[in-house]
Amino acid sequence: MHISAPQFDVVIVGSGFAGLCMAVQLRAAGIDNFLILEKEREAGGTWWANSYPGCAVDVPSHLYSFSFAQNANWTRAFARQDELLAYTRGIIRGYDLTRHLRVATAFEGADFIEDGGYWRIRTSAGELSAKCIVGAIGALNRPAIPALPGLGEFRGTVFHSSAWDHGVDLRGKRVAVVGTGASAIQFVPEIVDQVAQLDLYQRTAPWILPRPDRAITRVEQWLLARVPALQRLYRGLVYTQYESRALLYVQFPALLRAAQWLALRHLRRQVRDPDLRRKLTPDYRLGCKRVLLMNTYYPALSKPNLALVTDPITAVTAGGIVAGGTERAVDVIIFGTGFDVEHALHAAQVRGRGGKILFAHDLEAYKGCAVAGFPNYFLITGPNTGLGHNSMIYMIESGVRYVLDAVRTIRDRQLHSVEVKEAAQRAWNADLQRRMTGTVWSTGCKSWYLDREGRNYTLWPGFTFAYRRHTRAFDIDSYSVVANPGTVRALARTGQSK
Repeated sequence: MHISAPQFDVVIVGSGFAGLCMAVQLRAAGIDNFLILEKEREAGGTWWANSYPGCAVDVPSHLYSFSFAQNANWTRAFARQDELLAYTRGIIRGYDLTRHLRVATAFEGADFIEDGGYWRIRTSAGELSAKCIVGAIGALNRPAIPALPGLGEFRGTVFHSSAWDHGVDLRGKRVAVVGTGASAIQFVPEIVDQVAQLDLYQRTAPWILPRPDRAITRVEQWLLARVPALQRLYRGLVYTQYESRALLYVQFPALLRAAQWLALRHLRRQVRDPDLRRKLTPDYRLGCKRVLLMNTYYPALSKPNLALVTDPITAVTAGGIVAGGTERAVDVIIFGTGFDVEHALHAAQVRGRGGKILFAHDLEAYKGCAVAGFPNYFLITGPNTGLGHNSMIYMIESGVRYVLDAVRTIRDRQLHSVEVKEAAQRAWNADLQRRMTGTVWSTGCKSWYLDREGRNYTLWPGFTFAYRRHTRAFDIDSYSVVANPGTVRALARTGQSK
């Protein structure tokens, strides 16, 4: 399919916070010919897909909103899923994005058309074409379900926490929860009193700190809504508090011993049984894996109908799970095993210049936003933009600003394409990996932050404001720029070409 002009200036893949932010900023820049693809039947990304009991954000609510659309009406310090989804729906309505949305339309891949300088895009609803693609799918979208022997023979119900089956009545059931990550510690306390028996299978004990959650009073909401300066000040103070934690993760990880002491005190206060406490004590440095915040998880594990199983699962039978040589009867298996982060960004095949396949060999990008060999293809929250200490919304807005500047440059100069130079990408990532040395994430534990070679491709090793400085403007000198032949001829006729 060869066409003289693509259908859209931009196609955004994903309608979570990153995709919606990109869409809002495109409209603000006067670029209205764009489309948002969403594979689910409704927009919202993480906060539409994840609806398990107890689902909530793990950073303060007032940081988890866009700077251009701050919300004064959060009812809790750590907002629940329903409020977060309501916020995203408000963004869609308030910025007139519904007409740009194409839901129940999965992105299935794309090919760069080199002679035309645009992308041919395959979707579950047919083909599209766009000058630029912005991948905004994030990393936490592909459930990781372990290949347990015999799982296919299990006669009961099986689901992952990110696809919670609300049609299943857990009351009186024997439930097995596999995994003790960020989702499991939220939903286990919510379901333990409903079920007859809950077997919790733990491979690695997480570090858990108290979550400073509380209800936000109507008076506080009223003040924040009517005094914008107060809202900005409060948000700034919370941001500064959390941003300071980067010093501990990156520059002075030894100081995390104080946080580790607090976590152990939290464990001691909430778990009296010494044997259970021993099983729940992590054997790695705090911060090496994701640090979790929860107040109700440890008390749930002390309930008489909950059994913590630390033996590896060796098999699943038609009616149970075998671990440590013992079969335990089960009616429902719930996986709280997180996400396949390493393969999330290339679940669909994207072919760039010369047929190169995106992330086929490594997860490496330039500023988390561009990849050599893929002209006019951009990412929001790409490799090495994740955080362990602050709100991803700040990183999203930084990346969006950079990508928007790139899209405007292509459009305003009527360029055929821009493609980050291989040398620029290599230098950027060499510096990133150098800065990873000595951080808490390189202290020896195995985590989803690392690839199979032990390289951290997930996190940003520094302050968020440093990333914003790096992405303040599109640095076109780091890119190979191809002009449209027609533009070059027109400039030559008017004497403007060099």
